[in-house]
Amino acid sequence: MTLKDGKVGETYKVQKLAGEKPLKRRLMDMGFTTGCDVYVRKVAPLGDPVEVTIRGYELSVRKDDAENIEIA
Repeated sequence: MTLKDGKVGETYKVQKLAGEKPLKRRLMDMGFTTGCDVYVRKVAPLGDPVEVTIRGYELSVRKDDAENIEIA
């Protein structure tokens, strides 16, 4: 399951980052690392972007990027 499929109000753990190396680096710079908790706060009406809370701050992630974040 990816972050794009996450339900609002649920907390997930990041399992793996997919995609090319520059994309992985950008996601890690935003705070997405294996094992960290991600709380899905909101999803825009058309599904893009997804607003999450990670490491104590709020972040909006594009749907295309959220597809590359595997969660459990």
